Amino acid sequence: MTKNNRRSDCPVSCSLDVWGDKWSLLIIRDLMNAKQCTYGDFLKSDEKIATNILASRLQTLEENGIITKSDHPDSKAKVLYKLTQKGIDLLPVMIEINLWAEKYFTLPADRKAMLKEVKKDKEKFIKTATKELKKAV
Repeated sequence: MTKNNRRSDCPVSCSLDVWGDKWSLLIIRDLMNAKQCTYGDFLKSDEKIATNILASRLQTLEENGIITKSDHPDSKAKVLYKLTQKGIDLLPVMIEINLWAEKYFTLPADRKAMLKEVKKDKEKFIKTATKELKKAV
């Protein structure tokens, strides 16, 4: 988001302009879980994102350096989306969202297991997970 398009200089507002809608965060979530995704992979998520919204959010995330796309090794008709370092740096934010949700919602078993590991040593978990995500970049 360029300075001219910002609503204010507030860091929360500026950040939300880039990744603050529910669809962008779900795209980031999917990339953190899968390391790389095709357009079709995003369409298969349980939330059922509309194609026009998906295309728009992918473009915004790419323009803001959160994700990058590259040629798919098996198909000229597909591209692979991956997180950039800037996107990987959202991992602590995503963990905190999950910890907050654990207090107020029933979570699936795999998410509970992940948060159990986070609670043992959050810094170590973030460091390890970041290292894994960087391998995909």
